[in-house]
Amino acid sequence: MKEKKTIPQVGFVSLGCPKATVDSEHILTRLRAEGYAISGSYQEADLVVVNTCGFIDSAVAESLDAIGEALQENGRVIVTGCLGAKGDIIRQTHPKVLAVSGPHATDEVMEAVHAHLPRLHDPYTDLVPPQGIRLTPRHYAYVKISEGCNHRCTFCIIPGLRGDLVSRPVGEVMLEAEKLVESGVKELLVISQDTSAYGVDVKYRTGFWGGRPLKTRMTELAAAMGSLGAWVRLHYVYPYPHVDEVIPLMAEGKILPYLDIPFQHANPRILKLMKRPASSDNVLARIRQWRETCPDLTLRSTFIVGFPGETEEEFEELLDFVEEAQLDRVGAFAYSPVEGATANALPDHVPPEVQEERLARLMLLQEEISEEKLRAKVGKTMTVLVDELDEDGAIARSAADAPEIDGLVYIDDDGSLEVGDLVEVTITDSDTHDLWAEVAK
Repeated sequence: MKEKKTIPQVGFVSLGCPKATVDSEHILTRLRAEGYAISGSYQEADLVVVNTCGFIDSAVAESLDAIGEALQENGRVIVTGCLGAKGDIIRQTHPKVLAVSGPHATDEVMEAVHAHLPRLHDPYTDLVPPQGIRLTPRHYAYVKISEGCNHRCTFCIIPGLRGDLVSRPVGEVMLEAEKLVESGVKELLVISQDTSAYGVDVKYRTGFWGGRPLKTRMTELAAAMGSLGAWVRLHYVYPYPHVDEVIPLMAEGKILPYLDIPFQHANPRILKLMKRPASSDNVLARIRQWRETCPDLTLRSTFIVGFPGETEEEFEELLDFVEEAQLDRVGAFAYSPVEGATANALPDHVPPEVQEERLARLMLLQEEISEEKLRAKVGKTMTVLVDELDEDGAIARSAADAPEIDGLVYIDDDGSLEVGDLVEVTITDSDTHDLWAEVAK
């Protein structure tokens, strides 16, 4: 009986010029740094990487022959290099290759390797657990899918601090999510500066996860995460048109029916000064459509009051929007100058006392809406996730509640529940922000 390998082995074929050799060195360095062994034979390798040349016809022929040999001798082949940038010639000649990328594509090659040959975790030699070191409780985790932002909102300096949008490879994100769920995580909270822009910077290119192609795009990512068996919650979703595509996933129970969309204001002139989308009528129509598709949808948003130049009439337009939208969760803050923000140069800054008065009016209105919405949940049965235990029972969250920013569900429990449990409860009482419940009979 053949002994099971403990270290995944990668075979490597490097063709072409010195620049290709350097690319090969970079890939081999990453492979070794991540714990892969480099095999000297096709037979011992778990898969083979072929770095190709495509400069002249003879080099193309040599590269195609090398790919064919690797497929014949091993069967699992990832192709990279200059020939990969020459259209579909590789796929047409060798349709069974696992993945194809162009030159200088170390990240893409590693993404394909991760998808088809995940590195084994070794508790005796690895310094960190497979899910990494986290600061959150064991049962939920944040998954950052991108860095930076392409927007230039006048009140924000994030692009100056973190740069333009850079999306993480979709295979890498899914591998992280998979490891988190395997480690016991019950809820994945998807975060970024602009979650709905995921993949824009790479033109939604196709990556790989578990040997299957997966587009670098929010809808496809959400569906893939939803297949892992954990709650999936979307945060910081800019209201692009394609956000409509994730609502059916929520209605089908694939991901949580929860959207965190920072609308910021409702008045077109103020939104224009903020450099935000400027059509509250369109937003209200979309909200109605979303709720028709997914009646259980929870909507969270944030607003800025007292933005430079905001008149009383424009603020009242914001109040009207909040009243009509009937948002489930609202955070709001008075505008405050941030060093480096272009809004600082706008005229007619609103006096602090007026800002605070407007903020209080907005939050009072939202409290009334929230209280009514929570009261309607009394008597209903829902699934909640237990966050902590105390002397009175358990403290949990429903699908409508993100950790540390939304409400809580207090469960009258006899000590049978544990942190991280998903449990069915019946709601018995409510107030402005929270719910009380008992374990469903």
